[in-house]
Amino acid sequence: MEKLTAKTLSALNDDHYRNLAWMEQSEAEVLVHSTEIPGGYTVPVHHHRRTQILCVFRGVVLVATDSGRWMIPPGHALLIPRGLAHAVEMLSDVSMRSLYISPRDGKAVPGAPKVLEVTDLARSLLLEALKLREAPAGHGKARLVYALLLEEMESLPERPLGLPFPLHERLADLCRRYLRNPAPDARIDDWAESLAMSRRTFTRLFREETGLSFVTWRQQACVFASLPKLAEGWPVTHVALEAGYESVPAFTTMFKRMLGTSPRSYSMQH
Repeated sequence: MEKLTAKTLSALNDDHYRNLAWMEQSEAEVLVHSTEIPGGYTVPVHHHRRTQILCVFRGVVLVATDSGRWMIPPGHALLIPRGLAHAVEMLSDVSMRSLYISPRDGKAVPGAPKVLEVTDLARSLLLEALKLREAPAGHGKARLVYALLLEEMESLPERPLGLPFPLHERLADLCRRYLRNPAPDARIDDWAESLAMSRRTFTRLFREETGLSFVTWRQQACVFASLPKLAEGWPVTHVALEAGYESVPAFTTMFKRMLGTSPRSYSMQH
């Protein structure tokens, strides 16, 4: 992942603020947007008056709010309630599609973000909606596609997904670097030394910040890091070994626990 230049950062920020203005000015009930963003860029803290369903097609995204952080892998989405201030960090090169929905009478507004699994139908409808977003008001096909898209989005299965991410700035930086280049043999002592802490202090800090032991977090992080490789068609055995698992069954068990499907099925779907 290349370091972003000042010119690139400026252009990305301009695109972001232009998109916000477009959303605020539009009176449409539903808006769709497509973005391709390089790794290393963070969308500044912002909020909007519509509920957003941020769908990740490629790459891994970290969404941060005052109350938590959610990591979104390919094939999943984050429902972000309207009015909630959040930042979006690209942990790799990312391809995203977003659906923005105005408040509707009789529909409850979600109180907190939640991770959803994007179905094949939702993905296809979202892509079709993007093709039709310039259609004139009342366009028959566009109206039907948007209506079905909303119905499908409202029934997407929720996943208890999201790798806990520390708020501690220096520890968070280590976690970011690890996700970009995971090492199955990463040791507590090395991380503790890099933060000038004793092993005991580091272990306590890590659990306080993430709710997990370092070893468990590392195992889950390796699963996240494996997602782009599986999506590209890498053999499951190869991916499991690179992730530091001694056997494919052990990797598959952790994978199913986190994503609700097997590595092989995930690879075939993406």
